[in-house]
Amino acid sequence: MSLPVREGAFLPESMALFGRAARVVPGGIYGHTAPALTVPGAMPYFASRAEGCRYWDVDGREYLDYMCGYGPIVLGYNHPEVEEAAREEQAKGGCFNHPTARFVELAEALVARIDFADWAVFGKNGSDMTTWAVQVAREHTRRKKILRVAGAYHGIDPWCTPGHGGLIEEDRAHIHTFEWNRPESLADLFDRHRGQVAAVVLTPFHHPLYRDSVLPTESFVAAVNHLCQQFGTVLVLDDVRAGFRLHPGGSHRAFGFKPDLACYCKAIGNGHPISATVGRDDLRPAAGKVFLTGSFWNAPGPMAAALKTIELLESTDAYRIMARAGQRLMDGLVRLGAEAGYPVRPSGPPAMPFMTFEGDRDLRRARAFAKLSAAQGIFFHPHHNWFVCAAHRDQDIDETLERAARVFRALPDEVAR
Repeated sequence: MSLPVREGAFLPESMALFGRAARVVPGGIYGHTAPALTVPGAMPYFASRAEGCRYWDVDGREYLDYMCGYGPIVLGYNHPEVEEAAREEQAKGGCFNHPTARFVELAEALVARIDFADWAVFGKNGSDMTTWAVQVAREHTRRKKILRVAGAYHGIDPWCTPGHGGLIEEDRAHIHTFEWNRPESLADLFDRHRGQVAAVVLTPFHHPLYRDSVLPTESFVAAVNHLCQQFGTVLVLDDVRAGFRLHPGGSHRAFGFKPDLACYCKAIGNGHPISATVGRDDLRPAAGKVFLTGSFWNAPGPMAAALKTIELLESTDAYRIMARAGQRLMDGLVRLGAEAGYPVRPSGPPAMPFMTFEGDRDLRRARAFAKLSAAQGIFFHPHHNWFVCAAHRDQDIDETLERAARVFRALPDEVAR
């Protein structure tokens, strides 16, 4: 498919809808989907439908999607088997006074697949789980201090939100940060707060906004595991973004971490709202004491979707497809960038890749690339790690690279503006 690079405003319906939203919604669109976090005015604001690895905005523009709903879409949008499982369960009712059998079945499925898990609980969002896990760690250890990686994202609650509004000093009085892949930075915090550290919270690999993703070194993983065990500290793995996308048994299996609690969300339901935490048996009493509930958290439809998603991830070639597609995509972009005189740097696991431009300190090239890519019908985020799903096939990658070649050719003029 040959498309010219479109110039100027080409999203009139998005702009009109955003104008309406701004009158009745604070900020118009808030959070991680706010236009300001991509390229305002040049990338879509509102979606209308999706299928496989593509989606359409309200202006009818089609995009090859490399954000996958910011991670939840792991098998592809509108997957027929997942949607049928959810519809079949939803037809019986969406909200009851009690859980259904799917609640038990999903907990059993997670415990069976995750090597250290002895129990599971459920919520709706990643923040539900990371914040609850921190409370469980504090209840278990009877300590206050929480150690987390500088620049990591763990949700929207006061202890971890990247925002600033509505916070008070006490919210983070016992939250301390250390540097990724620097064991001495973590060891120093343990030494300074000896006997006070309830939990270390970290993601399986570092994926900060605006910067390259960074995989853990073997020495860092070993230090995290050792220090937590030495000081009786709970290791909480925030696997919300990567879980069930890198390994069928959780991302700790891919990197060697030994968590006591692990939090999951995005990929386990292929877009249906569900999250989970699993834990070791010795934390079961503390987990039972920390209140956890929500009126819609036991909804059977998303649980049925999660059961089917987990089943399909194992019974199909999904993990190999995602890794292969991501590797082909990044190899192609590196080649195209070199040919165009704009060297690029790939980072992150192939199923969750990211790309930055060499020497692009002000991110001007990254934003220009994302803007021109959107005009070519490719959705690449300029600042956030990308996602590949099992619906990305060779022909989709080939089509993406064909369009991206035109983007690289047009990039010098766009950057010069």
